[in-house]
Amino acid sequence: MAIQTNTLDKLQVLEAIYQKGYQSDIANRVFDKLIELERNIAQRNMADIKAVLQSFETHYQMASDDFFHRFHKGKLGDDADFFEWSAAYDMYKSILNRLAKLSDESL
Repeated sequence: MAIQTNTLDKLQVLEAIYQKGYQSDIANRVFDKLIELERNIAQRNMADIKAVLQSFETHYQMASDDFFHRFHKGKLGDDADFFEWSAAYDMYKSILNRLAKLSDESL
């Protein structure tokens, strides 16, 4: 947690000086590269989690979004696979959100 806080502190410092008009071509290139790298990592994570979801979908003959809604309404029981599938679907949604933010055209 200390590393995350330290990183956020550093980003806030940069945000503060950028808001006051500071510009840096080097920093802009670094930020662009970081976003590109993070996007690539998220895309690899997405491919991995989609493979996991596909395995569950094939095994149970059900789409993950249908499963998720039915499971959280208590209509499927408490099989260990269902908890794993639910966690995988949560990860999928999280990665999807991260990709959306990293692909934001306003960046």
